[in-house]
Amino acid sequence: MAATCCNFTQVSSGFNKLPEYIQLQSYFTRSQQRSTCSVVKVFHRRYGRRLQVERWKQYQHVLCARGVELSLSVIGDSGEETEEDISKETLIWRAIKLPIYSVAFVPLTVGSAAAYLATGIFSARCYFVLLASSVLVITWLNLSNDVHDFDTGVDKNKRESVVNLVGSRKGTFIAAYLCLALGFIGLAWIAVAEKNMRSMLFLVCAIICGYIYQCPPFRLSYQGLGEPLCFAAFGPFATSAFYLLHGSASVMNHVPLSGTVLSASILVGLTTSLILFCSHFHQVEGDKEVGKMSPLVRLGTKKGAEVVKGAVLMLYALLAVFGLSKALPLTCIFLCALTLPMGNLVIRFVEDNHKDKNKIFMAKYFCVRLHALFGVALALGLVLARNTTFTSWPILS
Repeated sequence: MAATCCNFTQVSSGFNKLPEYIQLQSYFTRSQQRSTCSVVKVFHRRYGRRLQVERWKQYQHVLCARGVELSLSVIGDSGEETEEDISKETLIWRAIKLPIYSVAFVPLTVGSAAAYLATGIFSARCYFVLLASSVLVITWLNLSNDVHDFDTGVDKNKRESVVNLVGSRKGTFIAAYLCLALGFIGLAWIAVAEKNMRSMLFLVCAIICGYIYQCPPFRLSYQGLGEPLCFAAFGPFATSAFYLLHGSASVMNHVPLSGTVLSASILVGLTTSLILFCSHFHQVEGDKEVGKMSPLVRLGTKKGAEVVKGAVLMLYALLAVFGLSKALPLTCIFLCALTLPMGNLVIRFVEDNHKDKNKIFMAKYFCVRLHALFGVALALGLVLARNTTFTSWPILS
């Protein structure tokens, strides 16, 4: 053992940076085999957070070549990667929130599919212009939310905030409203081209919901009203608007909002609101400090996990009710039922990790997957119903 210890000392002395970052307080446990021994490392509180994993991999490779097994078992004080250890690339990815843009894709796709079911008409040009415009509006929501949360202090310690990353509140604010202007122009252009002003009214209502959710002087999200506003904006308003914008003007101007599109919009709104709800699990303490009374601040994470479970169960219960009442075709019920494992995964993940801020951060991305899968299944079911005769429950036919 003494020889091995000396060997380790010689290897480690070749690195100038290693002593800066670590202190090994205990070297060896009793060996399980004569030829091997494990090194137990306890990192000093002062240096643990500054340790870079990439540099450790280089050290580990050389040390293992000399017969010493070096395992990174403790980082910082808690044994987990701290916020200071997160790379800038990861922070940029979090700031972009690319998966969240499914909330632009799903209402449009479901609304378009519902219009195709009703009229048999689909316009690719209209679809992609609306998709680009919707993405710009969602970008405005994300950027302006970061700006206003920065103003109130909610994001003062949030490293992935766009304002904190770019270091310019004014630049982020200008970029946000430039995206809104471009997105609104695209939406208005399609509405005028299709001669459907009803759809424009719905889209304006959806944008107003987004504004009063986060922008002064309203900031209704601070009163715990974010989820209802999200439900209305992305559910009945946006999905119904996209439904009306598809097809010929002569047809869609006289087509009523059917039970099919209203039922589908309720399901879309529910899954979208679930994303927003779960996005606050990891920032309950920060919200509470600045007086942002989100539902999770009022309920606590334990009851919040129960709400998530109830919301997922309600989603599939409503799906069954809409199928039995013939509001949705059988193809939608069957395809959406295939997403049950994803719904169960969301419930289990939140129940198991609602107290762990480092893990529960991922809950909203599990909800995004459920939202996207459920939305695609719903849209595909509507499209298939147009071309199949078996679209309702035989026992009710």
